[in-house]
Amino acid sequence: MIDGQAPVETFEEIDSTLLEARRRATGGALGPVWLIARRQTAGRGRRGRSWSSLEGNLHATYLFPAERPVAEIALLGFATGLAIAETLAQFTTAPITLKWPNDVMIGGQKAAGILLDSYASPGGGVWAALGFGVNLAAAPEAIDQPTTSLRQVLPPDAAAPEPAAFFAALRPRLEAWAGRLNDVGFAPLRNAWLARAHRLGEPARVLQGDVPIEGRFAGISPAGELELDTDAGRRLIAAGDVLFPQPD
Repeated sequence: MIDGQAPVETFEEIDSTLLEARRRATGGALGPVWLIARRQTAGRGRRGRSWSSLEGNLHATYLFPAERPVAEIALLGFATGLAIAETLAQFTTAPITLKWPNDVMIGGQKAAGILLDSYASPGGGVWAALGFGVNLAAAPEAIDQPTTSLRQVLPPDAAAPEPAAFFAALRPRLEAWAGRLNDVGFAPLRNAWLARAHRLGEPARVLQGDVPIEGRFAGISPAGELELDTDAGRRLIAAGDVLFPQPD
């Protein structure tokens, strides 16, 4: 699903690489292509939330024709999170974990977010866009959870990697995990993701709309659903926001 030969286009400033991907796909250009911006003026996160796009951070979207089932394409979010975590680990020994469904955490604070879009093209065919932002140089404030950046956990005299350099280190890892997903299925990726799972086995609250579901985070299913052990038994949750109690 990730083409190793896909070209990379870089923008000094754009509203959003995801919006650019949508414009291209609507016009019939389905990729594959990487779109990377130094600055975004209208970055977007999950559920329509805004995503603060600070200069020095990585803002990227991969646009591609969706030739696999949508449920399988959704698993690319796990591959992307794992690839980002492995790349961050090149630069810091701080603990890096993965929070379901699509956040990468450094020291328990959000450092990266991932978003997947998939739609039918007016000209025929289905396209998908895999977007992500990684806080390399700075962390946005006033979002729905504490944030951090790679720079904040580096020594005072160490510079954060440039976005292009970080992407160059990330891309082969993402291609490798996507290739394994394509060739042998989700199981190896699931195991590697769970080895970095954020607060696995701990109490959690899942919000679906305004309805909270209380339980214990037990893992992820072979389909990528959150496994939540509740008083009524295990529940599989395909979408929602996960909240954990603040540690003492």
